[in-house]
Amino acid sequence: MGLSRLLYELQQIDLELQKGQEALDKFERQLGETEILIRVKTDLALAQNYLAEVETKQRDAEWEVEDLETKIGELKTKLYSGKIKNPKELLNLEHEVEALKKQLKEKEDRLLDLMGEVEVVRDRIRINSEKLKEVQEKWQKEQEILAQKRNETKEKLTQLAQKREMSAAQIDSSTLQLYEQVRLKKGQAVAKVEQGRCQGCRITLPVGGWQQVRVGMLVMCDNCGRILHLD
Repeated sequence: MGLSRLLYELQQIDLELQKGQEALDKFERQLGETEILIRVKTDLALAQNYLAEVETKQRDAEWEVEDLETKIGELKTKLYSGKIKNPKELLNLEHEVEALKKQLKEKEDRLLDLMGEVEVVRDRIRINSEKLKEVQEKWQKEQEILAQKRNETKEKLTQLAQKREMSAAQIDSSTLQLYEQVRLKKGQAVAKVEQGRCQGCRITLPVGGWQQVRVGMLVMCDNCGRILHLD
């Protein structure tokens, strides 16, 4: 088998290796939590944190309402006990009770608002939890598929690397060095010749160069510098 054929076959292996490595890199990037999963988790965590804050405010409001109700009850007991005879003192007590009732109404209204807000946030958490479960189930299935593809690609790359080693062993070191140098510069080191043209740069080859390629000599394109190969 001619050198150009060996180099061309080596190049085909290298192209498969490159393609496989790109696929592996893509799978590696896709493995792990996706943007939508992170976003749904974040939304749920934020809602849960907010619920804790609102529930704390609700408990504080409940205690304030209970405290005011206790104070009003104590004042009413004092007011109607008959023990206080002074009209001015009785009037002051009545004013204090009315003031506390006004505060109580405001606190109760605030408490109702907080209770309503708690229910809204709990509904939001329920919806987010259901969405997270759905997203996680879909994500898990995708991860299993990606992991399988990654493992298959790794196995294929291992086989290709072994195949490349066997292929490279048939080529002398100086030719291999030339191949790697051209490959580093051009991306692809070997270009096929079709209808007398180098397929790397589309330039028509001189008749002499074409004839050398036909008889199996190692020839490089004068224009692009690639190693020429003719099937």
